[in-house]
Amino acid sequence: MSATDHAPEELRTYRPELTPPEGFDAFWHKTLAEARSYSGAVKTERVTDQHLLSTVEVDDVRFPGWNGEPVAAWLLRPRGAEGPLPVVVSYAGYCGGRGLPTDHLLWSAAGYAQLVVDSRGQGHDTPDRGEGDGTQWVGGFMTRGIDSPDHHYYRRLMTDCVRAVDAVAELPGLDGGRVVVAGGSQGGGLALAVAGLAPDQVAAALVDVPFLCHFREAARISDDGPYQEIVKYLRWHSSHRVETAFDTLDHFDGVHFARSATAPALFSVGLMDPTCPPPTVYAAFNHYAGEDRTMTVWPFADHGGGFGRNTARQLRWLHERGLAPRQ
Repeated sequence: MSATDHAPEELRTYRPELTPPEGFDAFWHKTLAEARSYSGAVKTERVTDQHLLSTVEVDDVRFPGWNGEPVAAWLLRPRGAEGPLPVVVSYAGYCGGRGLPTDHLLWSAAGYAQLVVDSRGQGHDTPDRGEGDGTQWVGGFMTRGIDSPDHHYYRRLMTDCVRAVDAVAELPGLDGGRVVVAGGSQGGGLALAVAGLAPDQVAAALVDVPFLCHFREAARISDDGPYQEIVKYLRWHSSHRVETAFDTLDHFDGVHFARSATAPALFSVGLMDPTCPPPTVYAAFNHYAGEDRTMTVWPFADHGGGFGRNTARQLRWLHERGLAPRQ
């Protein structure tokens, strides 16, 4: 565990001048247009009884993601609730997936619907067929396809995450005007990406201790976690691949997505986080375009942030913005 060298007052104004890579907007416009060109309906199967739940309805969902490939999700709703319900579209942390419905009961207990999105290749129910470009990679997912943004893993995963929000329109009983994207760590970075890529479809964003932000600084100062995969890769290829690698990663940097995100956003940061160091979180937060943005600071927290206390803060924050379930 380590604390940042930046004082809290410095972090509040930390806004490095970072320029999106050339063609950033065109790259994502093409990527999402191609993904949306594939036909295929959202499919659901009611599986509540398999999980012995009495107050929640559970559907096993498959929606078309990258390249039209099916992505798994759980849809949980309070049993007997009258829609349309606000829906929390939640994304998983690194090397995690949708897990089991019983892992995700809080939002339905608060009256929300929740769409829990699997992470291709990380969860158990959505394989990543990929688009191999011959690149050598170091463990995990950070350097898969790092020689080209066209082939990088996060192009596929972030596309899936936007398509999850698209899928809300095809799921009965959900309010497409009250879609909240949410997640912690990798999930926070994905929620931020979706808020920037689909600003007209997102009503609010809950971005906790976000990963995938300010890659160049993160690789330099993080003490732990997936950013070390970049470091290990460049240790072997530093003589000729550094700029190529970071140009690729810049296409997936939360700082650049933040510039286009306008929905109200609640971020959180742990000031002793060695995995997603505070400057990387503040870099995205301070570039966030939406005027209604709030940072919850946990001064002595590591990557766990505020744990359950943070969730209580999120529920109250959504209620204050009229995004709570109607009573």
